[in-house]
Amino acid sequence: MSEAAESQTEPRLSEQQTALKIQKGIRQVEDAIVIAIQKALDDCEYPKSGRDKLEESQFRNLVRVSDTTESTEVVKNFLRYQVGRERKWGRGENSLAEQIIQDIDGPLRHAAQDIVTQVDRSSDPQAHKAVHMELIRRYLGYGARHLKYLNSEREG
Repeated sequence: MSEAAESQTEPRLSEQQTALKIQKGIRQVEDAIVIAIQKALDDCEYPKSGRDKLEESQFRNLVRVSDTTESTEVVKNFLRYQVGRERKWGRGENSLAEQIIQDIDGPLRHAAQDIVTQVDRSSDPQAHKAVHMELIRRYLGYGARHLKYLNSEREG
């Protein structure tokens, strides 16, 4: 189908309408995002007490990295760097770090693709990348909150 014929059958959304629909799509997956990071923090292996305990400040550093980049690979690279420096994020298959990376590459990436595809059938790669980063930022932000809660509960 030619572009002219396609534009006659499906009206194009304005940039503002597209942005609003994307925000709505993000809000619709927020519960799943919160549940995913809480499950990772609750179930994965990482030091929960002692000298190597994961502190909120380390988690917030990861959040800050996600806020300063548009690259999912930069976020994963920083997390792997932290794993190499200290044990706070855990190590191995069942580690918190590995679960975060798996969530970034799996469910968060798929949710971003679904949101963009529902809003705009052309599935713009730049839009997908932007939505994916927004989901990552929210996921990590909710994680920082949940870690604060967990650490306060563990301290009594």
